[in-house]
Amino acid sequence: MKTLLVPVALHDTLPSVLTTTVLAARRFGSLIEGVSLRPALAEYVPVDMVGGMTWLRDEEADKAEAEEAGGRFVGMLTEQGIPRHARDGLCVPEKVADAGPRFRWREDVPAGDAFLGQYARLFSMTVVGRPGTQDTSPRMSTFETALFEGGRPVLLAPPRPPKSLGEAILIAWNGSTETARAVAFAMPFLRMATRVLVLSVEGGTVPGPSAEDLARSLACEGVAADHRALPADRRTPGETFLDEAVDFGCDLIIKGAYTQSRLRQMIFGGPTSHLLANADLPVLMAH
Repeated sequence: MKTLLVPVALHDTLPSVLTTTVLAARRFGSLIEGVSLRPALAEYVPVDMVGGMTWLRDEEADKAEAEEAGGRFVGMLTEQGIPRHARDGLCVPEKVADAGPRFRWREDVPAGDAFLGQYARLFSMTVVGRPGTQDTSPRMSTFETALFEGGRPVLLAPPRPPKSLGEAILIAWNGSTETARAVAFAMPFLRMATRVLVLSVEGGTVPGPSAEDLARSLACEGVAADHRALPADRRTPGETFLDEAVDFGCDLIIKGAYTQSRLRQMIFGGPTSHLLANADLPVLMAH
């Protein structure tokens, strides 16, 4: 987790995104890179139902908003005592281990989510805010672009800034390929955690290894993990994961994203959709 990408936009969750990023950077001595995030004009096609005309956002206003977002990124990380790394400064392999957390800002970023999906492939992890339905909330398309196109894990910051990250970890295990991939990406967190719980819920799994199987596998990796397999009850698996995370004193959930299709989750719901809508603590996801 030595390189963290932060797509920055002006939304209500930005302070939590930056706090979450700093917690991760301090834990791993990471380089944080911020990029301005603004949708391409073609992504805006609202229709005037009376006149039948479309309108587009003002490009200059979007540029000004991106500059303001960059100013907040630099200002907040500077206030946190994170030193600035030269934008054109190279990372020296021999010095990375002792470099400590630092940040840099990239301005020359094209509009649209396509760039984010491609650029995220260069980083250990992308940190985004938990999506919401309000205009002042992070966009779902930002999360999904990083998740599906980046090929790396995504760390979801909760609406309110967390106080810790990765001390007590709950693995929301369902036996799937997606969750196995998320666990693999999360190994740096797992190796540094004080407590780890592997949790599965009856009715929320696919054919695959059990929670106990995963706990035994983690032990071979040097990670001591407890395991529990809960029977089905009136709660959905997503609700159970969040409830148990609170009881465990968890400050990070590891979850595979969209074991079921996005369309199915939109219609019937699912653990991924529930966490995206309700998680009040950081969640590391991969697909």
